Amino acid sequence: MVRIRPFKGIRPAKGKEAFVAALPYDVYSRAEAKKAVEGHPLSFLRIDRAETQMDDSVDTCDPKVYEKARELLREMESRGDFVQDETPSCYLYELTMDGRSQTGIVACASIDDYLEGRIKKHENTRREKEEDRFRHVDVCDTQTGPIFLAYRNQPELKRLIEREKRQEPLFSFMAEDGIGHRGWRISDGHIIRCMQEAFKAMDAVYIADGHHRAASAVRVGLKRREEHPDYTGDEEFNYFLSVLFPDDELMIMDYNRVVRDLNGLSPEEFLKKTEEVFTVEQLKGPAHPGKKGEITLFLSKRWYLLTLRPEYAREDPVEGLDVSILQRELLEPVLGIGDPRTDDRIDFVGGIRGLLELERRVHTDMKAAFAMYPTSIGELFAVADAGLLMPPKSTWFEPKLRSGLFLHKLS
Repeated sequence: MVRIRPFKGIRPAKGKEAFVAALPYDVYSRAEAKKAVEGHPLSFLRIDRAETQMDDSVDTCDPKVYEKARELLREMESRGDFVQDETPSCYLYELTMDGRSQTGIVACASIDDYLEGRIKKHENTRREKEEDRFRHVDVCDTQTGPIFLAYRNQPELKRLIEREKRQEPLFSFMAEDGIGHRGWRISDGHIIRCMQEAFKAMDAVYIADGHHRAASAVRVGLKRREEHPDYTGDEEFNYFLSVLFPDDELMIMDYNRVVRDLNGLSPEEFLKKTEEVFTVEQLKGPAHPGKKGEITLFLSKRWYLLTLRPEYAREDPVEGLDVSILQRELLEPVLGIGDPRTDDRIDFVGGIRGLLELERRVHTDMKAAFAMYPTSIGELFAVADAGLLMPPKSTWFEPKLRSGLFLHKLS
């Protein structure tokens, strides 16, 4: 049984949504974030990354940064840049990219569902990143970045969503990157109860993106429970801001790898080693792999198709992932890259950047690039259901949810 509940959403005032909405805080370096907010006084990135409003000598995790974030948020609220709905509501959030749309239900998920494994994860979190968002949420007393959850498509929910989308949207705008955003408010108690019943029938939902935000939100909730030993479980801090999408509407893009050197091997020697595990075919030009078990390689100004030999395939949900196969059969034993989390000889390139970015990296600072076939949502579910974890950088979801369109206050 999965629980969702409505909340009194804080959202941009009418007409300001496009100016407030910002890409997630963690897609930027500090320098990129600072540049991104220049000339954008309403951008929510100013709050998500409040160090952009301070001198570069101030550490990103300095307590003053979180106090600044709270100050900026309260300023925008007092100016009327944000409004809060008077009654608890759920919302719909539609994103459209290249003619393909996905619509999520914006609601609060239960920290107990997370703690008891009904909200399943597929990645580990890094303590320092988790600590940053924990302090941000705690000091701001507000959850500012929604957790991206996925569920197995449920026809009744789809019917309800399509019905509600016939109403006039709260907002509708096209962002600078060409992604369309639309939102609706659902205040009808009967419709909300129907949605809640649909989720109660589910065994689990899955974190698609936002593992650090989820872990941080849960930590804040547990901290508040310690501070309020008489808590009832109904307080807002027992829930965290989420957008829940059906699996059949989601797109996972490839998450590609580039390596700095060939571990002392010549290109010819490396290809010979590769042929022990893959069949190798030279291509006429850049190409994505066409199916699971294929990888395309850019090396010495040439593209190659690598096809896994059947005897090296694995049935295990994690070991059978293409990113695991590449790591197990080539990166570690041949190139000596044992831990891709810490080895500076490897870097990762999201599929949104395209194959030309892989070629550019090889022409500038890298030796070879591996273009991957995208991990499927079914593979993600299988890993999470098995209680296992994916290798780092296994999934790249597009489009990205914007921060600042829906906020959840904890008290």
